[in-house]
Amino acid sequence: MESAKSADSFSVEVAYALPERQSIIALVVEPGTTLEQAVVASGILAQYPEIDLATAKTGIFGRLAKRDQPLRAGDRVEIYRPLIADPKEVRRQRAAQGKAMKKGGGGSEEAGEAV
Repeated sequence: MESAKSADSFSVEVAYALPERQSIIALVVEPGTTLEQAVVASGILAQYPEIDLATAKTGIFGRLAKRDQPLRAGDRVEIYRPLIADPKEVRRQRAAQGKAMKKGGGGSEEAGEAV
């Protein structure tokens, strides 16, 4: 038997996306393979040198997962990019703009009352 993979091996995917392109790499791993081991084995770090696995958030199917998480058959490992803007701050700014628009509102009501 020259096969490097055992009968227990299974398929997983490693995914990373930029706004203009995404990569999903399928690979076969052995039982006990961790999320980090799969990322390294996929070769995705060579394709995207900007990924710093020590600081990047990772997950499995959209749920955050630690790098030492063992994988299961069919898992999709995801490497997340840092956020450009803090979502809470963006919501806060939108809310403030909405309040300002209501306070300053168009003046048509006042013109109708001036009779």
